[in-house]
Amino acid sequence: GAVDILHAGLIPLLLFKLKTESEGIQELILDTLSNCLHVEASEALATGAITILKEKLTQSSVAIRSKAAWVLLEIGTHPEGKSALCEEVIPALVSLLEDTDPEVRASATGALMFATVKPQGRFSALGAEAIPPLLKLVAEETSKARLSAIKTLTMLAELPEGRKTLLDHTDTFQQCLNDPCEAVKKAAKIAISVIKWKP
Repeated sequence: GAVDILHAGLIPLLLFKLKTESEGIQELILDTLSNCLHVEASEALATGAITILKEKLTQSSVAIRSKAAWVLLEIGTHPEGKSALCEEVIPALVSLLEDTDPEVRASATGALMFATVKPQGRFSALGAEAIPPLLKLVAEETSKARLSAIKTLTMLAELPEGRKTLLDHTDTFQQCLNDPCEAVKKAAKIAISVIKWKP
């Protein structure tokens, strides 16, 4: 279905409808976009998807904030999408790391993780002061965002400024070494080694 929507060239129309439809319909559109943009993101990027989705990150509806962040995550899985995220939405994603809703926090953290793969994304995240809220998410044992937060902090630790800040917080990662989730344990181990690395 997603491929058919892409072939029919419906992405610009769906993005346009996001601006005008009721919240319930917007949720369905965001779900559809998420599936489509997982496959291909260039048409959406050319149509200004990032700007439209960025506006949705500040909606009062929890579902819309969460789904918009998730669509940005899907865009971030593509190389051209990572660059676009770096330029436009990192500060907005960082502000969602402290959202009251766990789903919104998880989606925003995942999108931020992809956005910080590129060096300019890391600089932007540091500038937006992403480290304190990310550390909070790592310390929250029930957080769905935990793994993405650890991976994002690991990328921020690759910058000297990030490493310097995180050296004071290695105990947060040490606690994750006993996590029941194997992926969290492994990510924490990598994070500690990157933070403690000396040039």
